[in-house]
Amino acid sequence: MDSVRSDRSVDGTALALKILVAGGFGVGKTTLVGSVSEIRPLRTEEQLSEAGQLVDDIDGVEKKTTTTVAMDFGRITIRSGLAVYLFGTPGQDRFWFLWDELATGALGAVVLADTRRLQDCFPAVDYFEHRSIPFLVAVNCFPGSRSYGPHEVARALDLDGGTPVVLCDARDKDSGKEVLIRLVEYAGRMHSARLLDPAEPDPVG
Repeated sequence: MDSVRSDRSVDGTALALKILVAGGFGVGKTTLVGSVSEIRPLRTEEQLSEAGQLVDDIDGVEKKTTTTVAMDFGRITIRSGLAVYLFGTPGQDRFWFLWDELATGALGAVVLADTRRLQDCFPAVDYFEHRSIPFLVAVNCFPGSRSYGPHEVARALDLDGGTPVVLCDARDKDSGKEVLIRLVEYAGRMHSARLLDPAEPDPVG
């Protein structure tokens, strides 16, 4: 999967980038991948079981009946010659062993956040910060959730300076596409800066 980040078509004009969509349980990862994908998304969802409910915190997402057990996969063309392959990560900690494989070769990541359960994105934020993988935080604006501005969210998550925070609606294709464009631009700047600084390793180079 690591070759996805920089695959080119036969004529050498098309660039494909690999991006992860991460975050806590029930935050909208599957919804985001499905809403922006121009192909039928691959989903690995299973029904929540009584045993799973004993370990999965469904507070705030009581209506959720399924969970991703491996990954979601979708594809979107950002502009002519530039496509993005999306890999949605499983949210529960018992599936985190899959993250390292999914992260191999990724340009960057979207960390989805729900302001009702903001603490659930700390593991994803820590994961990408510790591996120097560029990411942004996209606040999924659920109906009835408290409205926080980007600066408030950045402070609450103790993000490194410059890490983008954007508001989005994971159900809306245009909103999701704008999130991806922001990430591609930000990750591109970060990787370019690392290439100019030999002391700063590029984790996906």
